[in-house]
Amino acid sequence: MSRARVALFACASGLSVANVYYAQPLLDALAAEFAISPGAVGGMVTATQVGSALALLSLVPLGDMLPRRRLMLAQLTALAVALACVCMARSAGMVMLGMTLVGMLGTAMTQGLIAYAASSAAAHERGRVVGAAQGGVVAGLLLARVFAGAVADLAGWRAVYGVSCVLMLLLAATLRRALPVLPVLPVLPGGAGTLSAGLRRYLLLLGSMFTLLRRNRMLQVRGVIALLMFAVFSAFWSTLVFLLSAPPYQYTHTTIGAFGLVGLAGAMAAAGAGRRADQGRAQQTSAAALVLMLLSWAPLALAPSSLIALIAGVLLLDLGVQALHVTNQSLILHHASATHGRLIGAYMMFYAAGSGAGALTATTIYAAAGWHGVCVLGAALSLLALFFWWITKWPVRIAKVAGPI
Repeated sequence: MSRARVALFACASGLSVANVYYAQPLLDALAAEFAISPGAVGGMVTATQVGSALALLSLVPLGDMLPRRRLMLAQLTALAVALACVCMARSAGMVMLGMTLVGMLGTAMTQGLIAYAASSAAAHERGRVVGAAQGGVVAGLLLARVFAGAVADLAGWRAVYGVSCVLMLLLAATLRRALPVLPVLPVLPGGAGTLSAGLRRYLLLLGSMFTLLRRNRMLQVRGVIALLMFAVFSAFWSTLVFLLSAPPYQYTHTTIGAFGLVGLAGAMAAAGAGRRADQGRAQQTSAAALVLMLLSWAPLALAPSSLIALIAGVLLLDLGVQALHVTNQSLILHHASATHGRLIGAYMMFYAAGSGAGALTATTIYAAAGWHGVCVLGAALSLLALFFWWITKWPVRIAKVAGPI
């Protein structure tokens, strides 16, 4: 695949996923405008993850059934409409509904693009291409905080979603001209000539996701690791705004959002994880990434009194999380391009569950026990993820040697 096309997938993925994360540095502003308590405002992030779960279950698998280029453009247009709804919402309930739709369509676009990139790549370069696309996702979700913080300080939180709506329409125009056309693979029985036949194929498609999950041990193991990993990631980023907006820091939204740049530096260092998976070094990368996640909570515990410790912790956490995420995706997408959409959908269901649970649990713990309570939660989840990888790595390795999973 050409570098230009890889860059296109990376940029489009980053712009799409950013919509799911704009709310995190804006939680205090949302809480103030709609009179939501700090312990409950994490529900805004959870709403986007509920939308993400719905997308992974119902929309992402469609890439294995429908022309992917047409599907991407339709979803991107709908995403622009959802962003406009959030921008104009006048109640907490409407914001929650809009966040759910943004999470649903933003996730569908992002994961659909990763599956699109994987299917467009040759087998020997698939890890590299997926790693590059995932690098775009990392850049998008971290820079989303920078963008949201800066725009909110200039024009309020609503402007964040209004500007993003315009960006999505511009992206749709770009992808319409540049996305490659891929054949629709006939992976399921049933004709597409009638509505009932199309519905039957769709239901079979959704059912086959659970068949893949039941039979694919690699997907099972890497999915559980992803659930724990993203619970850790979401717990940190969902509560950071409360730490940095209070004394002794009292930072503005722009400054708080700029911490995404610190995370970006660590996450970009993880871009080579896909190449290491192509070379057969996925288990070594996984071990190193999980250890970094666990170690990151030592400096993060010192964050209330040390900015340097906070920066070091962010670098370690994001490096570990993203290296592990790229490795997970490279492993589950290594075979069977006809099922990439469903494999991504099933894997990212674990991600959505972990992110939503992590945000809600962490904001609740922060309200009760402060920052150090969040650090205990993050370290415990990191240790659990490391232990789960350790007890499952041998069966996974044996199964991989025996043949495709």
